[in-house]
Amino acid sequence: MGFVHRSWLRNQGYPDDHFRGKPVIGICNTWSELTPCNGHLREFAEFVKKGVLEAGGFPLEFPVMSLGETIMRPTTMLFRNLVSMDVEESIRANPLDGIVLLTGCDKTTPSTIMGACSVDLPTIVVPGGPMLNGKFRGGEIGSGSFNWAIKEGQKTGEFSDEDLLEAEICASRSQGHCNTMGTASTMATMAEVLGLTLPNASSIPAVDSRKKVMAQLAGRRIVDMVREDLTLSKILVRKAFENAIKVNAAVGGSTNLIIHLQAIAGRIGVALKLQDFDDLGSDMPLLVNLMPSGKYLMEDYFYAGGLPVVMKELGDLIEQNIITVNGKTFTENYAKAPCYNRDVIYTRDKPLQENAGIAVLTGNLCENGAVIKPSAASKKLMQHTGRAVVFETMEDYHDRIDDPDLDIDENCVIVLKGVGPKGYPGMPEVGNVDLPEKLILKGVKDMVRISDGRMSGTAYGTVVLHISPESTIGGTLALVENGDLIELDVPARKLQLLVDDEELQRRRDNWQAPEPMATRGYVKIYIDHVQQADQGADLDVLVGKSGSKVDRDLH
Repeated sequence: MGFVHRSWLRNQGYPDDHFRGKPVIGICNTWSELTPCNGHLREFAEFVKKGVLEAGGFPLEFPVMSLGETIMRPTTMLFRNLVSMDVEESIRANPLDGIVLLTGCDKTTPSTIMGACSVDLPTIVVPGGPMLNGKFRGGEIGSGSFNWAIKEGQKTGEFSDEDLLEAEICASRSQGHCNTMGTASTMATMAEVLGLTLPNASSIPAVDSRKKVMAQLAGRRIVDMVREDLTLSKILVRKAFENAIKVNAAVGGSTNLIIHLQAIAGRIGVALKLQDFDDLGSDMPLLVNLMPSGKYLMEDYFYAGGLPVVMKELGDLIEQNIITVNGKTFTENYAKAPCYNRDVIYTRDKPLQENAGIAVLTGNLCENGAVIKPSAASKKLMQHTGRAVVFETMEDYHDRIDDPDLDIDENCVIVLKGVGPKGYPGMPEVGNVDLPEKLILKGVKDMVRISDGRMSGTAYGTVVLHISPESTIGGTLALVENGDLIELDVPARKLQLLVDDEELQRRRDNWQAPEPMATRGYVKIYIDHVQQADQGADLDVLVGKSGSKVDRDLH
């Protein structure tokens, strides 16, 4: 029966014993020269293969679309769901018994996990790892977070052209993804907290030899997972998702975790609501002193002990006795985790910040919710009422934000519309828009900014994100006009447009939806089927799973 299939595979030089009962392990590789964060994963695949062979498996590497946050336009978030489809169908259509996901840049981690969840085979994640610390002017700089400071420094004259060139070269001085607790590091952390990586895999720098060892050990382990039938649905239980929410708060992780974790939960069949992120995570202590919420970088975090220390320190605040990919619980894996630097990883009794995590806001301006990251915001702006300065599109913002005649001061609220899932399309990381040049020159460092978009995990500021419903489909955000008063009250979890209901109804009756941004291809499919931010922005037709069985043969 397998003559034709084996015959064609033999042209790659596989020996006969590879076809005799060995578990077939698919190595899903997001390597691409267009994705700098994942540029080393081609080499990593060879270490995984070595481990698979040592454990008696048959490794077969396959490519999927790669998402590079630093280059792709208009935003990699537009393509996250497309990659998940690529992963799901590549796994389902081929005779694979277990899967290794090689991930790195922001969206490569959630997209591949989403696709794998919809098939539900034994699966292990190998994170690509962060870059080494950036070095500049005798100090250390974080990739991503420093970008925002550079922009301000250009306007104030703090950085010369020569400084900019030096910073450009030395900020990213090794292979790997962002070295702050940005979205890439957050998603790698999430994968480990969900139990999908080997212990302490998430923070090892990409160029550290221990990362290669981890890849090889993961190759060995996936073979045993197949023999044990340890599938994703046995690991990704409700408590695992609750742990991810809580630990994200403790490490100062990205707001992007919300939208990705909900999408993963939707694929595996776990009910997860936006309010869960506030209920479970907003009172958690911030233990990790990393940019953008702190001082240090991922390399320092790894040397201090990494995630195992955080998990051990949190103790009974999280569920420690659930299974992970190595067949052991977190209690077993992390019971002896030592901390080597308490200035990087604080104790539960004396945290860096008492209450961190994500705050979920409600009110007439965000009927289905919005989010803010208090640890990255200015305390003085957490309760603020200001006059709206409205930008209808991203292009409108770029055209007018630095106009000297723009009627804006530091007490205003910058309102950006049209950057939600359907509107942009793809919900880009533009929520932390730059402040007006004339205010930066006055020394203003932060203002309240609100939008239906996202922001980079490397960013900071008093930025309200993920407003749902988005403006493009007629959410109240679409009705905000220049001069309206907007009240932000984070302690009370409120975001309110101070306009009476009668006036809002009048505006709603006169509102006209913008023309769709695409009429064909994948982007048209995306616009037609993408869910709102509060649901995870997956495509409605992709929620759930199809499983691994394909009933019809190819002949």
